[in-house]
Amino acid sequence: MLEGNAERSVEVTLGHLRTMDGPVTPPPPAAPLTLEDLYRQHRMRLVRLAILLVDEPATAEDVVQEAFTGLHRNWGRLRDAAAAVGYLRTAVVNGSRSVLRRRKTAREYVAPHAVNARSAESLAMLSSEHQAVVSALSKLPPRQREVLVLRYYGGLSEAEISEAAGISKGTVKSTASRALEALQKAMQSPN
Repeated sequence: MLEGNAERSVEVTLGHLRTMDGPVTPPPPAAPLTLEDLYRQHRMRLVRLAILLVDEPATAEDVVQEAFTGLHRNWGRLRDAAAAVGYLRTAVVNGSRSVLRRRKTAREYVAPHAVNARSAESLAMLSSEHQAVVSALSKLPPRQREVLVLRYYGGLSEAEISEAAGISKGTVKSTASRALEALQKAMQSPN
């Protein structure tokens, strides 16, 4: 019973919106159908369709505009001008789906951990030796840099680094050793 009420409510509401759009006025029979005619006759109805699908008037207008742009690009290849309305409707539905997919992807996106860059002022205050260490550190692979920073900046033990980085204690030791060697080489190289 509740399902029937919901269906009836949707039917009444969308029917009301359809009547608000008004009837589609066909062009005079002697004149060929033009893109301008289609735009005048169907734009608002297509915008309303898109609004119902994407919930944002501005986005809906963009979707409809893209549909008309696509039709304009392919106007010369259109076999039947009457099929243009169906093309537009399909393009609006597909464009709305794309918008919804992009929204979903954007909502689910989790930005990777951003590396905190040191400020110019903090680097200027460092001695040239310290600047060389910071510069060489930035050239290390991420895991090696992570282990050295956690050990020497964070003051963590091998066990704590192991837990924080999700690697074994042995890997912490070997990574730290390789990182220190690479850091030494990077600091000794002229560039």
